Amino acid sequence: MPLQRRVPKFGFKNRNRIEYQGINLDILQKLAEQNNVSAIDPEYLYSKGLIGKNDLVKILGRGEIKAKLEVKAHAFSEKAKAAIEAQGGVATII
Repeated sequence: MPLQRRVPKFGFKNRNRIEYQGINLDILQKLAEQNNVSAIDPEYLYSKGLIGKNDLVKILGRGEIKAKLEVKAHAFSEKAKAAIEAQGGVATII
């Protein structure tokens, strides 16, 4: 049996893929309530142990947000950005 038929197939790995660490709105709301903050950025999330030092952050739309927050992240989902801005907050892409 030839080598290419003996070895199992493996998937494709995209070298150009950008991998984000997802943070949901319910986590942002919990941080705002517990620590009484109005601005959240990747450095703050790193200090709380939610992301790694060099991770890219994407804010996702699971949960509800009730606080007016200024959020800085590398990417936002459409639902998350709309929810933050509906509460009077600011969603800034860095």
